[in-house]
Order: sequence, then C-alpha cells, then structure tokens
Amino acid sequence: MGSDRTEITATWQGEMAFIGENEAGGKTQMGLLNGQPGIQPMALVLVALAGCTGVDVVSILKKKRVNFSDIKVEVSAARADTHPKVYTDIQMTYLIWGEGIKAKDVEQAIELSEGKYCSVSAMLKATAEIHTDYRILASGEPVD
Repeated sequence: MGSDRTEITATWQGEMAFIGENEAGGKTQMGLLNGQPGIQPMALVLVALAGCTGVDVVSILKKKRVNFSDIKVEVSAARADTHPKVYTDIQMTYLIWGEGIKAKDVEQAIELSEGKYCSVSAMLKATAEIHTDYRILASGEPVD
C-alpha cells in the first residue's frame, strides 16, 4: 500500500449540504446551500473521472506536440437500480479542438490514460463498463 495519503474534510452546512475541502484549501459544495445548487457526491465521482483522464490526455498530447487549443470531457452514466446504486455504465466523449490533430495521437492518449494512468478510471472499472469516443474539431468549431 502506498504511503501517500489524501486527507479531506466534509463539513455539514445545514439541511443536506456539505462543503468538501482538501489540504490545500480547495473547496466544493455538495447539496443545496442558500438556494444555490452544488454537485451531488456521485456526480463528483464523474467530475473526478473527467478531470483525471482529461489531465492525462492533455499531458500526453503536449508531450506528442499535438497542436490543440481546447479539450472538454463529457460524461454520462447509468446507476444500478438497487443500493448502493453504483455506476454500471459510463459513456465518455472527448472533444478536442485544434489544427492538424491526428486521430492516432488522440486514441493513444485516451488509451494510455484510461488503461494505465487514471486511478479514478481504474477504480470505476470494478463496477462499470466505460465506453469512450472522441471528436476532433477545428479551432473555434461549435459542438452540434
């Protein structure tokens, strides 16, 4: 087992709201607080997945000197019908904007992230099938 430990706190704010905070002071709101919606805990798992693999893909594409201007990771997921209602099916779509981007580079970056580097993906694979696709768009091109 690794020696690095992550420590967070989740502090109740009243009703069904908590503020999560990491050691560095980063915060996230879970639940409705003062009329403002936060992100629900299970949705935060999907945010973590998108962020984890997104950082990997950015890093790998930069090392390959791929000329991209923006990346967005969209995630949708289905949950089990019975408790604990874990995710069972996850669809990820990578949207990558830039010029002269080769599909092979994108595919390799995604494969390396999901298969080797992204720890969130590795954990979710225990309960969910993860399906991936991607779209390469010209810089500034809108998503239809």
